[in-house]
Amino acid sequence: MMKNILMSSATVRPWLMTMISAIVTLLFQVQQLAGAAQVPAVFVLGDSTLDVGNNNYLPGKDVFRANKPYNGIDYPASKPTGRFSNGYNVADFIAMKLGFKKSPPAYLSLLQGPAAAADLTLAIKALTGGVSFASGGAGVLDSTYAGKCIPLSTQLRSMEATRAAMVSKVGTRAVAAHLARSFFLLGVVNNDMFVFATAQQQQNRSATPAEVAAFYSTLITNFSAAITELYEMGARKFGIINVGLVGCVPLVRAQSPTGACSDDLNGLAAGFNDALASLLSDLAARLPGFAYSIADAHAAGQLAFADPAASGYTSVDSACCGSGRLGAEEDCQVGSTLCADRDKWAFWDRVHPSQRATMLSAAAYYDGPAQLTKPINFKQLARTTA
Repeated sequence: MMKNILMSSATVRPWLMTMISAIVTLLFQVQQLAGAAQVPAVFVLGDSTLDVGNNNYLPGKDVFRANKPYNGIDYPASKPTGRFSNGYNVADFIAMKLGFKKSPPAYLSLLQGPAAAADLTLAIKALTGGVSFASGGAGVLDSTYAGKCIPLSTQLRSMEATRAAMVSKVGTRAVAAHLARSFFLLGVVNNDMFVFATAQQQQNRSATPAEVAAFYSTLITNFSAAITELYEMGARKFGIINVGLVGCVPLVRAQSPTGACSDDLNGLAAGFNDALASLLSDLAARLPGFAYSIADAHAAGQLAFADPAASGYTSVDSACCGSGRLGAEEDCQVGSTLCADRDKWAFWDRVHPSQRATMLSAAAYYDGPAQLTKPINFKQLARTTA
């Protein structure tokens, strides 16, 4: 009797898996035909400005986390989701512009439960909307906040596993077409800047030109390798957010007696952004079908800070949620001072932009002023064909 049951199970399992694959394929085809979104999926790699909850699942007390109040106070049901924001973040708003309800789900959230079920869930989500691999604290360099986040190199391995899960359900050809039409959103170098600048500060000196050049070279080499690897996986459309005015976040301003921005840190970021633009132009020249748009977070910040009222801000130097000088002496948490009108503050906490700031940024990157995206905007990128 037991032998017959085992034989029956062995016979049913392949049939069941075939049926599941057929269902996944049908869902994939329906999604393709529906055409509500401008791209079939969005895949997100980056740092805390894009993270929608991956860090929630990392072990260790030193991990950067945002799954606690007052984070998420303006998210539906006032839920702290792991976003470093009072509500949605820039990944959400870009996804909305592209026709989705919000950012794709965090990769690690899809791996909970039995392995076979998680693999199926991952494949379905990736085929019908995309996946986010972004992690608060991440950088291009593995050494950036090591042990506290998921570095870009690991995010790439997760994307590789996601691609394999899709291939196992619908085949290589369908996945290749899917990825070529999908939108890859990246924003990941901010933390590398913070770590480099902090190291110089701790040594009480400025970096030499040779040290800065070596730093840029390492970043560009790693960034180029990451983009090339995604291209080899099948990615063709790259929306890349460059390094913003990292020298103007409240945490940095609070270190100045006058509360001024750090020109050195902003200059460091600007130099990298120039190298990044050159890199992407070179990649486009030698990789067939490669299309990209650089979202100029640096320039967007300069415009907003030069005329805060034009963006509806009453504060561009302090954290809405925090404590001490400029709200920058502690992380946002229960008991922190919380501003009343969060839409009028550029910064949510001592490092991250407010929900409204990210909404304005996403609108600018999608189809805003021409000087904020090069060589095309995100809307045009979504419509390109390989």
